[in-house]
Amino acid sequence: MGGVFYAPGVVGEFLAGVGLLGRGIGMYARSPRLVVLGIIPALISGLVFLAAFATLIYFVSDLAELATWFADDWSEGLRDAVQFLAAIGILGLGGLIGVLTFTAVTLLIGDPFYEKISEMIEERFGGVPGEVEVPWWRSLRRSLWDSIRLIALSLAIGIPLFFLGLLPLVGQTVVPVIGALVGGWFLALELVGVPFFRRGLRLPDRRRILAAHRPVALGFGVSVFVCFLIPLGAVLVMPAAVAGGTLLARKVLGLPVDVPAPTAQPAKDLRPR
Repeated sequence: MGGVFYAPGVVGEFLAGVGLLGRGIGMYARSPRLVVLGIIPALISGLVFLAAFATLIYFVSDLAELATWFADDWSEGLRDAVQFLAAIGILGLGGLIGVLTFTAVTLLIGDPFYEKISEMIEERFGGVPGEVEVPWWRSLRRSLWDSIRLIALSLAIGIPLFFLGLLPLVGQTVVPVIGALVGGWFLALELVGVPFFRRGLRLPDRRRILAAHRPVALGFGVSVFVCFLIPLGAVLVMPAAVAGGTLLARKVLGLPVDVPAPTAQPAKDLRPR
């Protein structure tokens, strides 16, 4: 396997990460039981976040004026341009935080549902060696605490990205790419949480192990991030992302992610005797 700085290997691993989401979507779409388990919590969160983002859009011009108070005495054209960039930056920051917090909140709401989806995926590929039995209340507490830590980290990175987004040209080209990479990384960390905790591994373990497989983790996370930006994408893709996150966890932990092919039976001799 190529090293981190060997472009073909990095690209191949990144695409392998994208493929894990594709496999998660396929497995989810072919299983009515998974569809029923996954859509309810994602739909609840989707409605809440859609209302929140609509509110942000309604007040974005006022927020842009507050954020660009230093331009009050500038010429009208220059002031309007700065406020427009600020509005774009605010919506971009809101989108980034919304995508990350949507995942955290949906995982909390649907913790029992997504635990079951992840468990069903694991069983298809041989189960969990040395599984740690965890009471539901401890699992919920773990999800809440880890989600708060990840949201705090995303805010710490997202706010500087907002100010960088005010820069002409760079803010509309380079910064969105950085935002997708950052958002993808945090989504990958979120979505492997259930299978990692099932093995007694916590957030520091996730960061360490995913960092050793960064290209594949980013491929998976960025593809989820892009899907979540599509209207209703987060609601529809979230359960499949949980399935893909389970596959990612197994992959980076060195466990099989392919169902063994059935043993071929010898062909019968149909010649007349």
